[in-house]
Amino acid sequence: MARVRLSVAERREELLRAAIEQIEARGVAAVRIADVAAALGVSNALVLYHFSSKEKLVAAAFAYAAEDDLDRLRGLLGRRTTALRRLRAAVRWYAPTGQAKGWRLWIEGWAVSLREPALREVARDLDRAWKAALAEVIAEGVTAGEFSCPDPAATALRLTALLDGLAVQLTSYGGTVSRVRAQEWVEEALARELGTPVEPTRPASGDDTR
Repeated sequence: MARVRLSVAERREELLRAAIEQIEARGVAAVRIADVAAALGVSNALVLYHFSSKEKLVAAAFAYAAEDDLDRLRGLLGRRTTALRRLRAAVRWYAPTGQAKGWRLWIEGWAVSLREPALREVARDLDRAWKAALAEVIAEGVTAGEFSCPDPAATALRLTALLDGLAVQLTSYGGTVSRVRAQEWVEEALARELGTPVEPTRPASGDDTR
């Protein structure tokens, strides 16, 4: 069957999604242009036509994944409900027990960014955007009198640091902490930061370790 002809933008998006999948499966160091091409049944030349090198493809793939995550975050924080509900929804989604972009991808990205300036900028921009968005909704909640928080920016930093650290434990060191316990810690931290009651932990689906 003949392949459907895609626009340039559609083809680039298809290649970026395939690159993300291959990076998650193989790691940045091992992934090749040929792996991405084979995953889609296209030629290496086609991949190189859109991304002239592996380095540019990898950087673009991480930037694409970061923007995808930020779009979802904006959607969660832009809902017409209380600041506390929006904040809880965002934190639960971002947590390693939630449905955010595969943590294996971002842990790989953090490691590689130590040596790759382009990836370091992507990771730094994503981190700053997350903290700024959380701090903004926390400040909204304080203004509305929903909870108290003397320093929204510091709270956003502490929450993301906890979530990132738990992600490493659950993804890289399976069995160190259960998914249920990690989720409880996140809920307790959020309540402690805002001076609100602890929200009951939702049962995790599937096994309780990742």
